[in-house]
Amino acid sequence: MDKTILLAHGSGGKLSHELIRSLIAPGIANDLLNRMDDSAILDISGRIAFTTDSFVVNPLFFPGGDIGKLAVCGTINDLSVMGASPLYLSLSLIIEEGLPTADLEKIMHSISAMTAATGVRVVTGDTKVVNRGSADKLFINTAGIGSVPDGLNISGANAQPGDQIILSGTIGDHGVAVMAGREKLRFKIPVESDCAPLNSLTADIISFGQAIHSMRDPTRVGLATTLNEIASQSQVDVVINETSIPVKEAVNSACELLGLDPLYVANEGKLIVFAAADQAQAILNKMQQNPLGRDSAIIGEVRAKHSGHVVLKTAVGASRIIDMLSGELLPRIC
Repeated sequence: MDKTILLAHGSGGKLSHELIRSLIAPGIANDLLNRMDDSAILDISGRIAFTTDSFVVNPLFFPGGDIGKLAVCGTINDLSVMGASPLYLSLSLIIEEGLPTADLEKIMHSISAMTAATGVRVVTGDTKVVNRGSADKLFINTAGIGSVPDGLNISGANAQPGDQIILSGTIGDHGVAVMAGREKLRFKIPVESDCAPLNSLTADIISFGQAIHSMRDPTRVGLATTLNEIASQSQVDVVINETSIPVKEAVNSACELLGLDPLYVANEGKLIVFAAADQAQAILNKMQQNPLGRDSAIIGEVRAKHSGHVVLKTAVGASRIIDMLSGELLPRIC
């Protein structure tokens, strides 16, 4: 292999086949992908969840992960929060001419590690190479398919008055880690991205069935905007307690230094659950038994149906409305 990606690697000819055969396919090989047909024929029955996403994070490598790990986890998580068991992924790479093949190899290793760990299979994909300066090293597009159990109805529009709101762990880790990697910042206590696949955590609580009304992963828009999305969809008022929201000391310090609010900083391995009040404690206990949910906490509740506001009760006893993020706090975060 050449040391860098050439335009010819995207031609569809001999170099393209060499790139796919020697670097892209080996770690994600399976019986469906190995056919190398124009489409994958899948044997699926029942209810299906389908999602798509694109990943343009800068830098490609950051503390705790890289764009490959992020792409697999992000797609798995979008399926998982709908109660689906992720099954299949597509993987499309848009590579800028000049990308070191060693970097692409590391990224494919991350993708391989994540698919192996979760049992999700990449069954189809595409590779394109664009001129130097037409992209920023590497963009990844994915699609994901998962199976949804019968009788499960999870939606951002299903939050109900009385619901307890459970957060699966600390917020802001991913955004601060990417910013540190981008600006080459060093903190006394290193901050790593929380990038992780949530399917094992959601699988642990799906047995609570209709007691789970809404789930969402608060990604690039952060906790505050995600809560606003659900409040707006369900037309309910949400009240959260500042002192109940877990934030790592290092993340909090970094946000103070950078002038950021952790409520609006990105996460890539956290889960918000809106659950019926009589089952919320049991769901919380179950989540805390999973390594990805050991810091889970009930952070608030849904009040009467109203205007879709989110209210934060502060540490000093005051209350303020927190709105959706306006503009772009941290661009190219996922």
